[in-house]
Amino acid sequence: MPAPLSPATVALIKATVPALEAHGLTITKRMYGRLFENAEIRDLFNQSHHGETGSQPKALAQAVLAYARNIDNLGVLAGAVERIAQKHVALNILPEHYPYVADALLGAIGDVLGDAATPEIATAWGEAYWFLAELLIGREAAIYRDHAGKPGGWNGWRDFVVESVTQESETIRSFVLVPADGGPVLRHRPGQYLGFLLDLPGRGVLKRNYSVSCAPSDRAYRITVKREAAPGRPAGIASNWLHDHARPGTVLKVAAPAGDFALDGQGDEPAVLVSGGVGLTPMISMLETIAADSPDRPTWYVHGALFGRVHALRDQARSLATRARNTTLVTFYAEPEPADRQGADYDVQGLITADWLAEHTPHDRATYYLCGPKPFLRDLVTGLLRRGVPAERVKFEFFGPADELFEEPRQAA
Repeated sequence: MPAPLSPATVALIKATVPALEAHGLTITKRMYGRLFENAEIRDLFNQSHHGETGSQPKALAQAVLAYARNIDNLGVLAGAVERIAQKHVALNILPEHYPYVADALLGAIGDVLGDAATPEIATAWGEAYWFLAELLIGREAAIYRDHAGKPGGWNGWRDFVVESVTQESETIRSFVLVPADGGPVLRHRPGQYLGFLLDLPGRGVLKRNYSVSCAPSDRAYRITVKREAAPGRPAGIASNWLHDHARPGTVLKVAAPAGDFALDGQGDEPAVLVSGGVGLTPMISMLETIAADSPDRPTWYVHGALFGRVHALRDQARSLATRARNTTLVTFYAEPEPADRQGADYDVQGLITADWLAEHTPHDRATYYLCGPKPFLRDLVTGLLRRGVPAERVKFEFFGPADELFEEPRQAA
């Protein structure tokens, strides 16, 4: 644990809150611009979260602002620190990378604030940055040790071979991955993701995270990936490459399972798994685990898809719900097609809502696990909190930086 910040530093950081409220996004954009002048550092990041449409600069601006606002009460940021540490481990971020970020951040503050960034302000933010960096470095070191010390565990990038590819819907494929060295794998926690490093011809190094879509095992992982609709855009380069080029025998570089979004497998309280679109991937891992380990646990799996042609893993979900004897399976189609039969292919037409969940699931005692697109999560997280579900019982995973979308739910929490 680093030494506490001095009262003078805390006061100076608090004094910068108005400037961060006004200029935070400009500062973080400038910071990433400085940082990415170094190609080796740029390749550490998931570039689909940057650029003109990227949300990472906005997410970081809000994180910096939250840090400044709570600099005298950092306990409220413990969850955010854990999420960041888990993401860093999936990207293989190491202690030697932190000085580059410090230089870029402090330089950006000076560039944007100009004369207002006095030497005293710069010194205070330097101390505050390294205080947080030491917290993250310490937590990341513990995660790396945990990964290396468990059966099948590893640090850094490990070669995996694509064992099989399955077309799950018109837009979604599953890839089963086994270690190239023939050894066992680290058993993931249901809900966690894997980090991937892809060095693509003409594209350079890309880093992506994909949720594991099967129950923990010692032998293999499965990921289930949606082909993005706009080839060539940063958010679709990796997924389209996997769909077009990953075949049995393809070798991929993979980081160990990470993420703080995971099923609580110890209790027997009701679990409500709710997904939209390809957000079903961690839910299938959770449902498969419940079916194998605690089939009597009261469970609801509520999934929303546009229509049947894009609904992946439907038959597997039904089979798992049958094995998990106390599971209720409900499927929503937003825009069912003529071939989609209500009562056979889907149950409810429309979108999943917090009102529906509150009415049809035991919201007074259940834990909700949510994964899906931005509007889906925004509406359900906010709605459940407003209906009195405690924040600790509303858990969610989001594919990308959890940016301003969750400012309101977190404030409500």
